[in-house]
This record gives sequence, C-alpha cells and structure tokens, in this order.
Amino acid sequence: MANKVITNATIYTGKGVLENAFVRFDAQILEVGSMTYFQANKAEAVIDAKGQKLVPGFIDVHSHGGYSFDAMDADPEALRKQVKGMLNEGITTYFPTTMTQSHENIEKALKVINEVAQTEPIIGGIHLEGPFVSKVFKGAQPEEYIQAPDLELFKKWFDISGGLIKLVTYAPEHDTSADFENLCFELGVVPSIGHSNDVREHLKTSKATHATHLYNACHRMTHREPGVPGHVLLEKGINAELIVDGIHVHPDMVKLAYQMKGPEHVCIITDSMRAKGMPEGKSELGGQTVIVKDKQARLEDGTLAGSVLTYDDGFRNMIKFTGCSVEEAVLMSSGNQAREFNLTQKGAIEAGKDADFNLLDEDLHITATYSFGKKHS
Repeated sequence: MANKVITNATIYTGKGVLENAFVRFDAQILEVGSMTYFQANKAEAVIDAKGQKLVPGFIDVHSHGGYSFDAMDADPEALRKQVKGMLNEGITTYFPTTMTQSHENIEKALKVINEVAQTEPIIGGIHLEGPFVSKVFKGAQPEEYIQAPDLELFKKWFDISGGLIKLVTYAPEHDTSADFENLCFELGVVPSIGHSNDVREHLKTSKATHATHLYNACHRMTHREPGVPGHVLLEKGINAELIVDGIHVHPDMVKLAYQMKGPEHVCIITDSMRAKGMPEGKSELGGQTVIVKDKQARLEDGTLAGSVLTYDDGFRNMIKFTGCSVEEAVLMSSGNQAREFNLTQKGAIEAGKDADFNLLDEDLHITATYSFGKKHS
C-alpha cells in the first residue's frame, strides 16, 4: 500500500488535540504532526481534510448484529458482511456479541467468529452475553437457557473461541460467580455485571470491573437500595456501558452516569441487533420475534430487545446529552475500550498504531472511515 497523508485536519489523538495537523499512514500510522512541519512527498497521495475533525475509529464491544445479520447466525459469509457493515457507522474494531442460547448454538457461533476473525481483523474480540445471567432480569435473553456460571463449560468456550472472548456478562449473585470471576481474571477476560438481580451489599464482594448496558435489565436503583446502577456509579473501578439512543436510557441519566463516572470510565455501545440499518417491521433476536418501530426494537411483549442505534449517532448523542467535549467523546468511543481490553494498536492517533480513524464534518457526521489505512466506501 502506498503511503497517504491527510492534511489540514483537527486531530483528536486520544491524548490531546492538534489543530491544523496532518497524519501520514499506510496500514499503520507513520507520522502525526502540525502542518507547520509538514513536508510533502511526491510519491504519496495527499487528502486535504479542509479543517475537518479526525478521530480514532470507534470500538463497539457490545453489538449482536446489524444490516440483516446476527453473530448467532453462525454463518461465516454473513458475519463478514455484518462486520463490513459496521464500517458504515465508523466502527473499526468490533466485538461480535453472543446471547443466551443452547450450548450447541453458542459453540457454533464462537467457532465461526474465531474462523472469520483470522481474515477480518476488525473483529477485536468476542462479548459473551449470557447464559450466566438472572432469570429475574433476563431482558431479551431466552429464559430456558439461563444457568449459573459453569467454569469447565466456560473454559471450553474460551478455547473454542481461540481465546477471543474478552468480555463476559454474568449475574454476580449466582453461587458459582465468585469462582467464575477468578477464572475470568486468569484467562484475561473482563467480567461484567449485567442482567443481574443483585444488591449493593453483595455486589461489594464482587470483582466485576465492567457493567453491561448500565441501568438496563438489572435490579433497580431506589432510595432504599442502590441496586446494580447505584453500585456501578459509586465504584470507581467499574467501567460502565451506555446505550446512548435516548430510548434505553433517558438523556439525563446518561448525563448522571457521565458526571458520576467521568469520561474515563464510560463506554459507548450500541447493543444493536440485526434490524439496524434495515426497514422497520418484523425482525428476530435469539429465536424471538422483534418488532422495530420508531427506532425501537421490542419483543412482542414490549420488552426492549437491543437497539437499532448506529455508533455515530451514539457518539453525537453523548455530546448532546452530556455537554461533553469531542475530546471526551473520543475517550468514551475508543480510548477507554482500547485501554480496558488491551487493544494496544487501537484507540489513538499516534505513530505505530493501526490507521483506523474517522473524518467528521462540522456537525460530527462521518465523511470518511479508514480501516488499516484503507478508505471504506
């Protein structure tokens, strides 16, 4: 790949902001600096950003699918199309997310994701959501397959995934959860509280360092019981996911989480399902019928069933709902995820990192996405 250089951009590096700057790259970033020091090279293509913003590519660690595809389909070609579809919304690193299903179906999905990841490096990990969750707050997770954490089963699944499982959602109140947390740390997997009926007093003994879709599908926070949200907001060592569509979480509650946790401990996610990017109407999630209407995805009983949120909308909504800076939104959309999941080549615009970034216009809409230095079209 011949070198390229983007000039005259405002670059959000993940560690600061460079006004009127350039980035030189091939598959990786070669140089970043002020236009004052820019030296043209006749052998490289020059792209004039004309003052646009350049931000690290988005990292979505919780998404089941989109564009008519789902990670549980266990179809290699469908997953490749699904992953490429994520580039449409600026996602350059993606964790296909499984859900509570039969052991056989989960294993099929893990095998296929591992297979596809060998040729689609956009896949940076796997998020195993369930089946180790609570039946009380199952959300859209099918109840018949829910169970307590099984350590030997999880080891088997970790091996089947080729070690790609980096994040697992579970309910800490199960009798086996404490041992399960220890196993996660041994394997380098981040344990995440989610779909849980646990209470603050018991959660204080949990070693979870992440929270799945904060506020959603969990023991509620009240004036007498902090529940899961209260625990997550109070504990500095827990990183909190937020579905920032204005539907799953009220904008003011997004702002509360931002103010309580700080931008360094919030993680924008979509929790999207196959209907994202598709016309409204009937869809499917985990073998269940989903009705998509007015940008909401719900089971037939009205339960929210993931989202149809695009990541760039979530990015803009975070700024709109909280008043945070673009620099802070960059942390919540890429920098935090890269740090938490040890994605050492991601989450920043600096020499040696993968050339994954988005160009944004003045309204923060994507004008171009680059993945490993290649422009997505």
